Amino acid sequence: MNPIEGLLYGLELVFTPELLLAAFVGAAAGTAIGVLPGLGPVAGAALILPLTFTLPPAAGLIMIAGVYAGSMYGGSTTSVLMNMPGESASVVTAIDGYEMTRRGRAGPALSIMAVGSFIAGTVAIVLVTLMSPLVANIALLFGPAEYLALTGGGLLVLARVAGGSPASGYFPMVLGIMLGTVGVEQVTGIFRYTFGLQDLALGFSLVPVAVGLYGLAEIFLLIEDPDRAAKVRSVKLRELLPSREEWRRAWAPWGRGSALGFFFGLLPGPSATLSSFASYRLEKSVSKHRDELGKGAVEGVAGPEAANNGAAVGSLVPLLSLGLPFSATFALMLAAMVVQGIQPGPLLIEQRPDIFWSLIASMYVANVMLLVLNLPLVGVWVSLLRVPKSMLMPGILVIAVLGAFSTRNSMLDVWVLLAMGVVGYALRKLDFAMASLIVGLVLGPFIEKHFREGMFLSRGDLSYFLDSPIAIGIWVVALVVMFGGGLWRLLRRRLIGAEGEKVKLEVED
Repeated sequence: MNPIEGLLYGLELVFTPELLLAAFVGAAAGTAIGVLPGLGPVAGAALILPLTFTLPPAAGLIMIAGVYAGSMYGGSTTSVLMNMPGESASVVTAIDGYEMTRRGRAGPALSIMAVGSFIAGTVAIVLVTLMSPLVANIALLFGPAEYLALTGGGLLVLARVAGGSPASGYFPMVLGIMLGTVGVEQVTGIFRYTFGLQDLALGFSLVPVAVGLYGLAEIFLLIEDPDRAAKVRSVKLRELLPSREEWRRAWAPWGRGSALGFFFGLLPGPSATLSSFASYRLEKSVSKHRDELGKGAVEGVAGPEAANNGAAVGSLVPLLSLGLPFSATFALMLAAMVVQGIQPGPLLIEQRPDIFWSLIASMYVANVMLLVLNLPLVGVWVSLLRVPKSMLMPGILVIAVLGAFSTRNSMLDVWVLLAMGVVGYALRKLDFAMASLIVGLVLGPFIEKHFREGMFLSRGDLSYFLDSPIAIGIWVVALVVMFGGGLWRLLRRRLIGAEGEKVKLEVED
C-alpha cells in the first residue's frame, strides 16, 4: 500500500478505545514527566517499559512514543515559568521564555511554545509518513556490511556527539557494549560471563539498567540537592492569547525550526537537544529581531520549540525503516519491539503493517491530544512542581523496583537496578553521557550479529566489509562527523598561525 493508504489504515486502527487510551496515557504521563525537572523522556519511558510488556504490541509502543512526545512539551513549561528546564531539549527555550515571563508575557510564551510544537510535530509526521516506506525499500538492498556500518558508525557518532568530550561519550558506550556481551552467544550458544548465575543466561535486561541509570540516579541527586520550594507563577486561561504581532513573528521561526528539527531527527545523537541549539543559532543569524534574542524575543521560543519536537518525531524514520535507535528513548522502544516478538527494520512495513502504520497514525492523534492537554491544563501541570520531594522520591523508587522485578521476576534485576543507580549517579556527577551506554547495550548485540554474518559469508575475509560503496560511504560520513570538527579547528589554527608569521616577517622587513 502507498503512504496515504497506509496512513488511513493506521488511523482506522488507532481510533479504537484501546489504542486511543494508550496514546492519551502516554501523552499525559510524558507531559507530567517533562514538567518534573530532572526526569526527562528516557526515565519516563524506562519506568513505563515493564507495563508495555503486558499490553498488545501496538498499544505498548504507542504509549512509549506518547511519553517521548509529551515530555518534549512538558519540559518547556518549567523553562518558561521558572527558568528550570524539565529536560535538556528545553534548555534553550528558557533563555527567552523566562524573560517573557518576567515581562508579564508567560501566557503568550506558553501558547507560542505549544502551537509551535504542534505545527512542527504535524510537519514531521507528514514527512515520516512519506519517507519511511522509501527508506525501508532502500534498506532492503542492505547486507551485513551495510548494516555493520550503520550500527557501528551510528553508535560511534552518537557517543561522540552525546558527550562533551570523546571520553565522556565513548567510555559509557564501551560499558554498554560490554554489558551486551553477557549471556548466551547467539551463534554458538556458549554461555559468556555468567559466572555460574543462571539468571544471567539471558543477559542484562534493559529495564533495570535504564531505570537505574536514569530513575534511581535521579533519586540520589534529589536527595543530595537541598529541598527548595519552587516559586511557581500561575497562568490564567485569558492570559494565554498572544498579540497579533507575536503571532506574526512566530510563523517564520516555526517553519525554519520544523525543517531543521526533522533533519536532525534523522541523525545519530541527542537530536532534540542539538536541533534546539541549532535553531536558536539560526534565528540569531536570519531573524529580523536578532538583537532582541536573549531579552524575551518570540523567535527564541518559537524556533527551538519547533525544532526539538520536529526532531523527536523525525527520529522515528531510522527506527522504523532501519531498526536503528538513534536515541536512548527509541532504544527502549526497540527493546519493547524485540520482547513482543517484532523484528524492527525494513521488513517491518511488510510483515507488520498494523504496527508500522498504527504507530505513525498515533503520532497524529497524540499531537492533537498534547495541544489540548498543554494549554487548558497548564495549571494542573505546574501544580506538580509543588509536590514535596519527600513524597515524590518514594513513589519513583517503588515504581522503579516493581518495574525491574516484574520484567523477569528475578531479584537479580533488582540488584542490577541498584548497581546501575550508583553507576548512573557517578556518571552524572562526572558529566558522562549515559545515553551512549543505553544505546551501546541495545546495538552491541546487533553489531556483533552483523559482523559474524559478514565473516561467515566472506569466509573470514575482513575486506568484505569495505567492498560495498554504501558501507564505505557510511563509514566516511561517520569519520567526518567524529573527527571533522577537530581537524578543521587544527587546520584553522595553523592557517592563522601561518598568517601571523607572515605579517610578523613583513613588519620586520
